[in-house]
Amino acid sequence: MSRIAEVRRDTLETQIFVRLCLDGSGHADLHSGLPFLDHMLHQIARHGLFDLQIKAHGDLEIDAHHTVEDIGITLGQAFAKAVGDKAGLTRYGHAYVPLDEALSRVVVDLSGRPGLLYAVDFPRARIGDFDVDLLQEFFQGFVNHAQVTLHLDNLRGRNAHHIAETLCKACGRALRMAVEFDPRLGDRVPSTKGTLSQ
Repeated sequence: MSRIAEVRRDTLETQIFVRLCLDGSGHADLHSGLPFLDHMLHQIARHGLFDLQIKAHGDLEIDAHHTVEDIGITLGQAFAKAVGDKAGLTRYGHAYVPLDEALSRVVVDLSGRPGLLYAVDFPRARIGDFDVDLLQEFFQGFVNHAQVTLHLDNLRGRNAHHIAETLCKACGRALRMAVEFDPRLGDRVPSTKGTLSQ
């Protein structure tokens, strides 16, 4: 079964293309116009072993908000399309990832319901030119359209770049675990309801 999805999102503010393969090798081809965001998306792809292509053109002359949020939305749509009905999938995933002094935990449930718990306090407002508030907007857009429950907790850290990187690496690893097939399930959906849609 091919778990590949392509999604285009075109608005007056952004034009986004995403191609996602859940069964990849971690290859990423990313062109968001935001180098730090590309770096974070690369972490998700590499540690999730997803092949990810993103091409985005947004109104960066205003600020990065629309572009970051819309990439999250479009990636979420592609993720939902790629996982399909979730039959045979592990469903839950979790990961702890350290980077020097920083440590983050991410837990995901392919629940069919969007939910984000984002417990992250950055020690500064910007990493280079990137507004750290936009990471939460990215994840909110992702969970709303991927239809997943996602908990992101930064447990410790002093360096803002390290904190962001541990969150994205852990997100990739948690998603990778959740989308793995459990051979004991066969073609059953891992829910007593028999479905993981809303």
